[in-house]
Amino acid sequence: MTTVTLMWEARAVQDRGAELLEWARAQQLPYEPARRETFRAPQDRVLVLTWWEADSVYAELPELPEPDASLITRPVHRWRFESVDTEAT
Repeated sequence: MTTVTLMWEARAVQDRGAELLEWARAQQLPYEPARRETFRAPQDRVLVLTWWEADSVYAELPELPEPDASLITRPVHRWRFESVDTEAT
Protein backbone atom coordinates (compact mmCIF):
# COMPACT_ATOMS: atom_id res chain seq x y z
CA MET A 1 0.00 0.00 0.00
CA THR A 2 1.01 3.56 -0.62
CA THR A 3 -0.36 6.95 0.37
CA VAL A 4 -1.92 8.79 -2.56
CA THR A 5 -2.80 12.47 -2.29
CA LEU A 6 -5.37 13.95 -4.64
CA MET A 7 -5.18 17.68 -5.22
CA TRP A 8 -8.21 19.66 -6.42
CA GLU A 9 -7.81 23.39 -7.09
CA ALA A 10 -10.32 25.89 -8.47
CA ARG A 11 -10.49 29.65 -8.93
CA ALA A 12 -13.80 31.34 -8.29
CA VAL A 13 -15.31 34.15 -10.29
CA GLN A 14 -14.22 37.44 -8.70
CA ASP A 15 -15.76 38.05 -5.26
CA ARG A 16 -17.28 34.53 -5.11
CA GLY A 17 -14.39 32.87 -3.28
CA ALA A 18 -16.43 32.40 -0.09
CA GLU A 19 -19.18 30.72 -2.09
CA LEU A 20 -16.70 28.37 -3.78
CA LEU A 21 -15.14 27.55 -0.40
CA GLU A 22 -18.57 26.75 1.05
CA TRP A 23 -19.38 24.61 -1.99
CA ALA A 24 -16.12 22.62 -1.71
CA ARG A 25 -16.55 22.03 2.03
CA ALA A 26 -20.08 20.70 1.47
CA GLN A 27 -19.03 18.07 -1.08
CA GLN A 28 -19.40 14.54 0.25
CA LEU A 29 -17.34 11.66 -1.11
CA PRO A 30 -18.75 8.11 -1.33
CA TYR A 31 -16.32 7.07 1.42
CA GLU A 32 -13.96 8.96 3.70
CA PRO A 33 -10.29 9.55 2.91
CA ALA A 34 -7.64 9.04 5.58
CA ARG A 35 -7.36 12.83 5.72
CA ARG A 36 -8.93 15.84 4.01
CA GLU A 37 -7.82 19.48 4.17
CA THR A 38 -9.36 22.53 2.55
CA PHE A 39 -7.45 25.76 1.90
CA ARG A 40 -8.17 29.20 0.50
CA ALA A 41 -5.72 31.52 -1.23
CA PRO A 42 -5.58 34.96 -2.83
CA GLN A 43 -7.50 35.51 -6.06
CA ASP A 44 -10.50 33.52 -4.76
CA ARG A 45 -8.74 30.15 -5.06
CA VAL A 46 -9.78 27.01 -3.17
CA LEU A 47 -7.61 23.93 -2.73
CA VAL A 48 -8.72 20.54 -1.39
CA LEU A 49 -6.24 17.78 -0.60
CA THR A 50 -7.35 14.25 0.23
CA TRP A 51 -5.10 11.42 1.39
CA TRP A 52 -5.88 7.78 0.59
CA GLU A 53 -4.30 4.40 1.25
CA ALA A 54 -4.21 2.68 -2.14
CA ASP A 55 -2.35 0.08 -4.18
CA SER A 56 -0.93 2.71 -6.55
CA VAL A 57 -1.19 6.32 -7.65
CA TYR A 58 -3.44 5.07 -10.47
CA ALA A 59 -6.01 3.50 -8.12
CA GLU A 60 -9.68 4.30 -8.64
CA LEU A 61 -10.41 6.93 -5.97
CA PRO A 62 -13.33 9.32 -5.47
CA GLU A 63 -12.68 12.93 -6.42
CA LEU A 64 -14.54 16.17 -5.91
CA PRO A 65 -16.66 17.12 -8.91
CA GLU A 66 -16.50 20.28 -11.00
CA PRO A 67 -18.54 23.14 -9.55
CA ASP A 68 -21.11 24.85 -11.72
CA ALA A 69 -19.30 26.69 -14.54
CA SER A 70 -20.85 30.01 -13.44
CA LEU A 71 -18.91 29.79 -10.14
CA ILE A 72 -15.39 29.23 -11.55
CA THR A 73 -13.12 31.06 -14.00
CA ARG A 74 -11.63 27.91 -15.57
CA PRO A 75 -11.83 24.14 -15.28
CA VAL A 76 -10.65 22.60 -11.99
CA HIS A 77 -6.98 21.61 -11.84
CA ARG A 78 -6.37 18.09 -10.52
CA TRP A 79 -3.15 16.27 -9.69
CA ARG A 80 -2.25 12.97 -8.04
CA PHE A 81 0.79 12.49 -5.87
CA GLU A 82 2.32 9.37 -4.36
CA SER A 83 4.10 9.72 -1.02
CA VAL A 84 7.78 8.88 -1.21
CA ASP A 85 9.05 10.26 2.10
CA THR A 86 7.69 11.44 5.44
CA GLU A 87 9.53 13.45 8.08
CA ALA A 88 8.31 14.07 11.60
CA THR A 89 8.54 17.65 12.81
